[in-house]
Amino acid sequence: MTRVKRGVMTHKRHKNILALAKGFRRMNGNVYSRAKNAIMKAGSNAYISRKLKKRQFRQLWTVRLNNAARLNGMNYSTLIHSMYIRRVALNRKVLSNMAISHPEVFAKVVEFVK
Repeated sequence: MTRVKRGVMTHKRHKNILALAKGFRRMNGNVYSRAKNAIMKAGSNAYISRKLKKRQFRQLWTVRLNNAARLNGMNYSTLIHSMYIRRVALNRKVLSNMAISHPEVFAKVVEFVK
């Protein structure tokens, strides 16, 4: 069998990993083995953060809705329950944006579900 030399492919692979690690600090951006670990860690953190982002936005909408509902004489849980009973099909994101940008419309929604 003929001998296969892998120097070209190794160089290409190392170059790609180091390109992905561009902007990382110190050895994490310069040394292949450290850069590879840093890339894997960054990818893992990115995956986790994409899941956390959804959770954190829902928490933000809840806090905003609670504040807006209290200004209109209700609390959050009563508002959501009343909307469920009245079959108002507005989700928390829409309600939160409405409470910030159009408080008068939000007040009418709260009056409707009271």
